Amino acid sequence: MLDGVNVPYRQIRAVFTDDTITVYQAYDPAVAGPAVAAQRFVPPFKRERMTWIKPSFLWMMYRCGWAEKPGQTRVLAVEITREGFAWALRHSCLSHPADGEDAAGWRRRLRESPVRVQWDPERDPHHHPLPYRSIQVGLSGEAVRRYADEWTVGISDVTGRVREIRGLLAAGRDVSALLPRERPYPLPLDAAMTTRASIAPADATHP
Repeated sequence: MLDGVNVPYRQIRAVFTDDTITVYQAYDPAVAGPAVAAQRFVPPFKRERMTWIKPSFLWMMYRCGWAEKPGQTRVLAVEITREGFAWALRHSCLSHPADGEDAAGWRRRLRESPVRVQWDPERDPHHHPLPYRSIQVGLSGEAVRRYADEWTVGISDVTGRVREIRGLLAAGRDVSALLPRERPYPLPLDAAMTTRASIAPADATHP
């Protein structure tokens, strides 16, 4: 677990390879089962609704209550292309205006953008808030279509692992060795600026 002392306030941490990044979603079995079988999102997945993806495993666990909340009992690890993830961030708008941002301009961009970004307090395994933020990315319209048809490389059901960790937590055990090894994600500079990520120029990459 990170201690938070040297973690930038808004930093994306994720499991990733040279070509892909893993994000998490939680669904009812009726949606999760067909998605895993097809290795892409198919009906009854609803493209007309905003769908939120989360690179942070622990934030997903906070959101779904370790797969115990109704409608979120199956947790999926979705491997998507880094190119697609960068597209989403570049076409995003913050869910709330940034400090000093023109409110009218922000509202216009919010209406026009197919992607919303939120930075929420990261959580520890017991759902306690940490002193740094984790990103959520909300996809709608064109972004949902691209996510379902172009970006998704593979979908894994990790509910069994989630339940194992939940049981160990209930028994007071240390679960750190079972958590995904998330690393700071190298953001393209333009995506970092659009999302207001905390990033030093030396940490940024160029498109």
